[in-house]
Amino acid sequence: MHRGTVTAHSAGVGRGATFEIRLPLAEAPAQTDNGSRVQDGHTRRVLIVDDNQDAADSLAVVLKFEGHETSVAYSAQAAIEAVSSRHPEFVLLDIGLPNMDGYEVARRIRASGASARIIALTGYGQLEDRQRSAAAGFAAHLVKPVDIGTLVSMLSNSQP
Repeated sequence: MHRGTVTAHSAGVGRGATFEIRLPLAEAPAQTDNGSRVQDGHTRRVLIVDDNQDAADSLAVVLKFEGHETSVAYSAQAAIEAVSSRHPEFVLLDIGLPNMDGYEVARRIRASGASARIIALTGYGQLEDRQRSAAAGFAAHLVKPVDIGTLVSMLSNSQP
């Protein structure tokens, strides 16, 4: 697929082996000054809210690579505080949070007057879950594992 080659060479048993992989140079994608790729030239401020710290941190890294400014919150209360202090354009909010679910977090964010676009990023994908997220003020509902291309496109092509 990459039009590369793989070769292997050995001088015999017990003499070791050499493996060589060659790939052709590719043209680098358009990049911003920080080495990231923003498709429409608009860096978005994105808050990722998930009690699974590894998942939140990993998604933050991916979105930073795509050129967005990211921050993370690992609890409902930390999310509410981050919205008021960081003023994100987008909030990627897990619904299954302990102590206070994402539906309530979204309602509180909306009640605070914040203009962030809230996107459910959750394992809950039934019709009832989607209806509840819309009623709570979510602008979109994505089910985990999320397709990164879809998410990046949503951030790049949407206004908060």
